[in-house]
Amino acid sequence: MSELQTPGARPANPRFSSGPCAKIPGFTLEMLADAPLGRSHRAAVGKAKLKEAIDLTREVLRVPEGYRIGIVPGSDTGAVEMALWSLLGARPVEMLAWESFGEGWVTDVIKQLKLDAKVRKATYGEIVDFAEVDFNADVVFTWNGTTSGVRVPNGDAIPADRQGLTICDATSAAFAMDLPWDKLDVVTFSWQKVLGGEGAHGVLILSPRAVARLESYTPAWPLPKIFRMTKGGKLIEGIFVGETINTPSMLAVEDYLVALRWAQGIGGLPALIARANANARAIADFIRDKDWISNLAVDAAVASTTSVCLKFTDPRIKDGAAFAKAVAKRLDKAGVALDAGAYRDAPPGLRIWCGSTVETSDVAALMPWVEWAFEAEIAAQA
Repeated sequence: MSELQTPGARPANPRFSSGPCAKIPGFTLEMLADAPLGRSHRAAVGKAKLKEAIDLTREVLRVPEGYRIGIVPGSDTGAVEMALWSLLGARPVEMLAWESFGEGWVTDVIKQLKLDAKVRKATYGEIVDFAEVDFNADVVFTWNGTTSGVRVPNGDAIPADRQGLTICDATSAAFAMDLPWDKLDVVTFSWQKVLGGEGAHGVLILSPRAVARLESYTPAWPLPKIFRMTKGGKLIEGIFVGETINTPSMLAVEDYLVALRWAQGIGGLPALIARANANARAIADFIRDKDWISNLAVDAAVASTTSVCLKFTDPRIKDGAAFAKAVAKRLDKAGVALDAGAYRDAPPGLRIWCGSTVETSDVAALMPWVEWAFEAEIAAQA
C-alpha cells in the first residue's frame, strides 16, 4: 500500500498538553527577567510580587470584593485539600464526581476524613444531574472534568439561598469559562492550566460564607501546618495578601504575572473565554461529519472548551486502547501534537488542550493530522 500523504500545514506550536499547558503566545525566558531571584519572598519585593499576582487574579477573573484570594502550596491539589480538611464536617456532605480528579476527592473525604458523605457519580462523558443535589449540604465538585472533557454549563441549578458551601475545583475552567461567583464559596485552580504557568502553586479563593465557616468551626481532625488558615478563631489575613504559608518560587510567580498581564492586554476574561471557545469549535467543526471519531461528551451542552476529549468510533478498530496510543504516538513522532493522548484513567482516545493560550490556527492545522494518523493506523492493523 502506498504511503498516506501528510497534510500540508502544521501547527506552529505542537504543545497540546492538558497540564502543564502551552505557554502564552510569543513566550520567551527573557520575559521573566524581573523575577527577584535569590531574594526572600518575605522581603518587600517578594511581598509586592505576590500581592500583585493576587490583585491581577482578582481583576482578570472578576472576583468580587470580599472574596479572599490566596497563593498556596501543592498546585490545585493542595488548594482543594486545604478546603476539604479545613471546612468539611460541620454539615452533611455531597460529593459529585465524573472523572478521575473528582473521584480522588471522594476517596479523600470518605477514606481519609472518614465522613459519611453522599456520593453522586456519572460515567466519563457525562455529569451528574445537579437538580438532584441537596445544596443545604456542603457540595464538592469539579467545574470542568480535565480528564473527561465535560463541564458544568452554568450555575443555574445552585440556589442562592443554599445553606451549605459549594467547593469547586475549577483548575481547567478558571480563565477560560465564566464562573458564577455568587454560586461558589470555594474555588481552586493552578495557574499551570489555562494560563500555561509553571507548576507547584495553587490558588484558593474563599467567599465570605467560607470565611465565616473557617472562623466558626474547628474540624475534629488535626490540620497539617500548610493547611491552617486560622489562628485563635480568626482568618490569617496575611495569606490573602501575599504572605504565603510556605516558600513560593518567585520565578513561577513572575511567570504567572507575565501571563496575567498578557491576559489583560488581549481584553481580559471575555477574550480568554472567546479564544478557548474558538479552539473547541475548530475541533467540533472538523469532527461533525466524521463517522470514525466523536467527542467523548455525550451532550454538546456540557462539552469542555479546554480539555477536549475525543474517542475513535470506527468498527474496524480491534483494540481501542492500543489503537488510541498508536495514533497519539504517530502525532508525537510527526511533531504536530505532543502529549495529546487520553488521560491514563479515561476511556481510550485523544485529549487536545484548547485553553486560552492555544492558537486556533494551530488547532485547525492539527485536525487533518489526526485524520492522517487515524488512517495510517487503520492501514497498519489491516
